[in-house]
Amino acid sequence: QVQLVESGGGLVQAGGSLRLSCAASGRTFSSYVMAWFRQGPGKERNWVARINWSGGSTAYADSVKGRFTISRDNAKKTVYLQMNSLKPEDTAVYYCNAWGTPNWGQGTQVTVSS
Repeated sequence: QVQLVESGGGLVQAGGSLRLSCAASGRTFSSYVMAWFRQGPGKERNWVARINWSGGSTAYADSVKGRFTISRDNAKKTVYLQMNSLKPEDTAVYYCNAWGTPNWGQGTQVTVSS
């Protein structure tokens, strides 16, 4: 089992950037596909990005493609989400997840002002 702690959220103006981090504990982090999800106010939690165990394969939701980049450092047991050209509609609580497992972090708030 892996435990996850997100950080890096905050308030940013539209067009700005943030980098989120998700620190994991547990010996098997490198074996997991890792993902970021987000949940906006009054909305369902939606998938944002996914990365395979080696970092060699990534996938993105259409709404963030070309603006967000997911990466990982298995030695540091950390997965990142670089978010550029942020828009007000990116405002949400962002969660990381070990794909296909019930392991979630507590979330980190991202607020983008117009």
